Amino acid sequence: MCNARLRALFVSAIATGLLVFSAQTAAAASSLIYVTNSGGDNIHVVNPQTHKVVSTINGIEAAHGVAFSPDGARVYASNEADHTLDVFEQKSGKLIKKVVLSGRPNNIAVAKDGRIVVAIAQDPGALDIIDPVKLERKVSILTNGRLHNTYVTPDGRFAIMGSTRTDIFTVIDLQKEEIVWELNLGKGVRPMTMETNPDGSTKRVFVQLSDLNGFGIIDFATRKMVGKIELPTAPGIDVINHRLTSPSHGMGVQPDNKVLWVTSILANAVVAYSLPDLKVIGQVSLPVIKVAGRTPMAAVPNWVTFTPDSRQIYISNAAHNSVSAIDTQKLQEIAVIGVGQAPKRIGTLAID
Repeated sequence: MCNARLRALFVSAIATGLLVFSAQTAAAASSLIYVTNSGGDNIHVVNPQTHKVVSTINGIEAAHGVAFSPDGARVYASNEADHTLDVFEQKSGKLIKKVVLSGRPNNIAVAKDGRIVVAIAQDPGALDIIDPVKLERKVSILTNGRLHNTYVTPDGRFAIMGSTRTDIFTVIDLQKEEIVWELNLGKGVRPMTMETNPDGSTKRVFVQLSDLNGFGIIDFATRKMVGKIELPTAPGIDVINHRLTSPSHGMGVQPDNKVLWVTSILANAVVAYSLPDLKVIGQVSLPVIKVAGRTPMAAVPNWVTFTPDSRQIYISNAAHNSVSAIDTQKLQEIAVIGVGQAPKRIGTLAID
């Protein structure tokens, strides 16, 4: 791997850490899955061929988002404790620099030219853009409310983001580095993922909302919310009460743009929808937490990421301290991998 050319892919998840893949990168020979552990001080790296943890990046307190430089040489992680973007060498896992941010960060993403965009989850709210050469904050774009997530559209033209406090979905032109449009969704804006047109431009944005066990649908061209879909629930599953304000918190479109996957904490499962018709293909149950004398508890499934060939999806189980690997064709869980405390964002580094 030392001499291999690395291409980084980061989407979201939904948490995700969600990824958007080009046709070229979809053919990558192998990949690594990075999992941030929000309740600990490390990031676990999983080999999707063996379903084993192969390395650990240590020394990052309250890691949140994870992303990669376009050449794959660097790993970026947002550090909630220090209000920094922590930059690591991919091969060794050694810290290169801690970039000071304008406030406490949430999720992050990387533009095609290498700029890192960081959602600032602290009032008044902003998108920090980091220069990848100088590793310094280039600009902070004030937004309408503290941000929960940010993503870069597949064509690289825009950064999209949302606020759980003001219910505002925001689109920033990355060339101009300024807000071009906003949309009030009526509920807090949480994880998102995107469906593309044949030319790679953004067709629809699927967005999870506060208090909704499901997701909304934004038509990107008309700049309107055009529908909502609710997910199933599962009887006999207990849920940690404070998670009920965000019952569905993780989603992603497969790299081949054919299937949308959405996690449901209330169902303790992930549901697959065909694209573009959004018909249910099926759902896969996730691990339960068994405590003597109590109803089985949900693993609190959250953010998702994919292998570049779309054959596997990985889901972080925040309350179970694990990641589930699922065969996307068989709709079957094939492995449960133990990671750190309260895993959060999850992302894929594809290796050419």
